[in-house]
Amino acid sequence: MKTSKTQHHPFPLSQKIANTLQSLREQRPLVVSVTNYVVMNNTANALLAIGASPIMAHSRQEMAELMAFSGALVVNIGTLDSIWIERMRFAIEQANTCGKPVILDPVGCGASLLRTKTSREFCQLAEKLIIRANASEVMALANVQSQVKGVDALDSSESAVIAAKKLIEMYHVNHVVISGKDDFIVNKDSVIKLSNGSPLMPKVTGMGCTHTALTGAFSAIDFDNAGLCATGVLGVAGELAEKQSQGPGSMQMNVLDQLHLLNSRDIEYTLSSEECS
Repeated sequence: MKTSKTQHHPFPLSQKIANTLQSLREQRPLVVSVTNYVVMNNTANALLAIGASPIMAHSRQEMAELMAFSGALVVNIGTLDSIWIERMRFAIEQANTCGKPVILDPVGCGASLLRTKTSREFCQLAEKLIIRANASEVMALANVQSQVKGVDALDSSESAVIAAKKLIEMYHVNHVVISGKDDFIVNKDSVIKLSNGSPLMPKVTGMGCTHTALTGAFSAIDFDNAGLCATGVLGVAGELAEKQSQGPGSMQMNVLDQLHLLNSRDIEYTLSSEECS
């Protein structure tokens, strides 16, 4: 892939992210999360730390009411079964009715037929969609040959860019966020690569799910740039947190602190990006 020279201080891009973060903190959007048991606490704390308001809702009895005044819906299929599928399907339908963004995290797509089929169904159903996934999940979702080991990606994030563009053509996808050593934000007209974060982040359960949750929060503020803002903010927070961490335990705590403390100067002087073509 052809890329431009890395910009370690891309002020216009960092300014966009910082300004959107400030708006998020002022507006405190409610993010409805139908997410897995493993990460509920992690993602709720991350949303609070960034300045959003999380609600972990699963009952269809209240979903229509909640979606009417929420900012976005996050659907994470990490602990999937027939009951969860029905609840998630109904939640997406209510988000469609209310014109709210749906952020899909197709955890383990490609690892089983159930996960792959369900992920594709939800892509077809959602009318205002952002996908956040690792490379192997993106490729499996687009029916491109991928390498999957459980919920872990064995493909590089860059290798999934073409698959992400295919998903945008196939479904009502505004943009796709591919997580990995480098992160790619892919929309119809552009590809942006962000190269922040830390090697400790994959050693903490739920960092990808946190990425998805933050994308949900930003989608309530700036739908078109939600993935860019969430990726930049989490990557910078992770990079700064690593400097204070001795291992995965302290890393998890320090990422939350950095999400809470992050300011425009941190973003401006830490963000590393490339525009790809």
